[in-house]
Amino acid sequence: MKKSKRLWWGFALVMIVCFAVLLFFGGEIYHKKPPIPETVTTPNGQVIFTKSDIQKGQNVWQSMGGHEIGSIWGHGSYVAPDWTADWIHREALYMVNAFAIREYQMPYDEVSLEKQAGLKVVLQQDIRENTYNKDDGNISVSDIRAKAIMNNMDHYAKLFLGDPSLEELRDDYSIPAGVLKDPEKARCLNAFLFWASWTCSTERPGEDVTYSHNWPPDAMIGNIQTGSLIIWTGFSVIMLLIGIALLAFYHARKGEHEPERVDYPKKDPLIGFNPTKSMKATLKYFWIVSLLFIVQIISGVITAHYGVEGNGFYGFALADFLPYSISRTWHVQLAIFWIATAWLATGLYMAPAVSGKEPKYQAFGVNVLFVALLIVVIGSLIGQWFGVMQRLGLTENFWFGHQGYEYVDLGHFWQILLFVGLLLWFFLLFRALLPALKVRSDAKPLLIMFVIASAAIALFYGAGLMWGQHTHLSIVEYWRWWVVHLWVEGFFEVFATVIAAFLFTRMGLLKIRSATNAVLFSTIIFLFGGIIGTFHHLYFTGTPLAVLALGASFSALEVVPLMFISYEAYHTLRLGKHKSWVRTYKWPIYFLVSVGFWNLVGAGIFGFLINPPIALYYMQGLNTTPVHGHTALFGVYGMLGIGLMLFVLKGLYSRNIWKNGMIGFAFWALNIGLLLMVLISVLPVGLAQTLASVKHGMWYARSSDFINQDYMQTFKWLRVIGDTIFALGALALVIFIIGLASGFSLRKGQFDITEDKYPTLDD
Repeated sequence: MKKSKRLWWGFALVMIVCFAVLLFFGGEIYHKKPPIPETVTTPNGQVIFTKSDIQKGQNVWQSMGGHEIGSIWGHGSYVAPDWTADWIHREALYMVNAFAIREYQMPYDEVSLEKQAGLKVVLQQDIRENTYNKDDGNISVSDIRAKAIMNNMDHYAKLFLGDPSLEELRDDYSIPAGVLKDPEKARCLNAFLFWASWTCSTERPGEDVTYSHNWPPDAMIGNIQTGSLIIWTGFSVIMLLIGIALLAFYHARKGEHEPERVDYPKKDPLIGFNPTKSMKATLKYFWIVSLLFIVQIISGVITAHYGVEGNGFYGFALADFLPYSISRTWHVQLAIFWIATAWLATGLYMAPAVSGKEPKYQAFGVNVLFVALLIVVIGSLIGQWFGVMQRLGLTENFWFGHQGYEYVDLGHFWQILLFVGLLLWFFLLFRALLPALKVRSDAKPLLIMFVIASAAIALFYGAGLMWGQHTHLSIVEYWRWWVVHLWVEGFFEVFATVIAAFLFTRMGLLKIRSATNAVLFSTIIFLFGGIIGTFHHLYFTGTPLAVLALGASFSALEVVPLMFISYEAYHTLRLGKHKSWVRTYKWPIYFLVSVGFWNLVGAGIFGFLINPPIALYYMQGLNTTPVHGHTALFGVYGMLGIGLMLFVLKGLYSRNIWKNGMIGFAFWALNIGLLLMVLISVLPVGLAQTLASVKHGMWYARSSDFINQDYMQTFKWLRVIGDTIFALGALALVIFIIGLASGFSLRKGQFDITEDKYPTLDD
């Protein structure tokens, strides 16, 4: 009891202190964000852009797909270039050539290396000088830079308006001809691209680094690694070692004591459980999960293929109807939808099971929520298509179309509806748990943790409502990562840990008190690094140095609890050896065990591969990011969603013995396919890009010249192997789930028995 109280105090302290730090330095981001000028002018006062142009250009960029069509500040998709890196280098090349012709009457490439070095100094003095005037909000650029800007504007206008001369380049970028149809929109888009690039090439007042900490790497303009990047990388490694040492000490100390004895049940405690009406109503959620999973994979196959065939799909001009920016949007969005739906449905199923009571109209509420979620999913996907196809105005697009921000692409209206739906979900969950909360029992602390985790899931999605149509991009990034990192990677993880604890305590495999302590301990160490670790996504988004220091230090600690979770997964696997009836839960348990593996490999190793500042400086926006993204999002959260879904389906079909062939194939195919997808394709591409980024700069690592080399194309085609195995595994999983309803996946005439004599399930 004393240990539990200490853990509760620790949990409260971590939440208060860490969120105080996150909010305080969020305020610093507000105050120190790169300014948006009122005007951008030449020395003679000619206006090139206005603030209105830049803000409208941001909305134009969003309407095209935003992060799903190339990247800004390294965040986004990977086929088209990072527009900030591309703009800066094109501008710099124009300027050094102009300087060379002015000084030596010959192009830059033809002058001596000594003279090139001098010209670079002149370029850097021009392009890095901060000419923003606080009094009138004006940025003044030199005449030569103004001409470079005009040259860039001409290039990007031709690119996005469909000029035939750039057809091959558009194909390399997977951008359909005429993605924009209005020259005024193209002009405003150029204004936004200039401003986003200006923040990366202009030094903060009184400092010798740019607003983006010298990202992207480009030696020509003086964007080289800083001492701060190296120092805080070293510190992050030290923090990682300290965390691992403390975890090792904890387990060594824990091992000194005799483990708590558990009297494992001789038969399945859940065998005679009869699901309530609302619990049965969750079955349709899992049908939708299966459907969305398949559609998500199809959109992923199309998206990956665009990387090798531009705008075509095996010769068919699919991009005319389903461009890359839409297929990738749907691929990412559907992943979040089906994973979240599996988890939410598990919560709705578990709440009455835990309390033992069915509130009045609970089934009606579950059905209403199901319809509401369907409306959000279908409405947002259709709206995104209309937005990218330029069928909506800019304001209408923000509300009902495509917001352009990765992982929160759905229109603001759909975001609000989803937030309301999550609040309804929490209400249904809480009212079902309330009877159990009123009873004094050993399970009450775990119930309270269940409620806290559920409330966090409902409330923290509200961070996605903290920006508007014209909000500064640095501020959007701050709140966006509250949703992506804290909501998806943070509190869903806590919720899943609590759910798993409830499952194993109800099965009699864990004691309530030890399960509660384990949940609290893992939550504390996870959130201690995870909350402030949110800042590691914001190193280069116009944030002050303190954000980089905090993000580097605490994101390193995120690896530590992932090692702990992997240990717990191994412990979970061992539980199945105590009683033979546990083997009937073999595959749900195996999916939970795979979560531990991918937590360590995908979220831990591949996450730490890119998270240290000096690593991310060269890797942000390269294919090393989807290595982490795929293995963490699907490997951890997807596998966890499938595992929870199978536990629920086991409850709904509790008296039937499952056939293991199809589900066993699904398990191994999904895991092996994901591993091959990463190891023989995405990771080699990302590492090759990293070398190019270190040697030449981000602009080259993301350029069509580099990414479309023969050997790079070979690596991209090799992804077919892993993708095919993975897709077959997904298909097998869905067939198995369909077979539960049709009887195909069940052993006809054979039922789970109530004694400790179960048939071998591996035949």
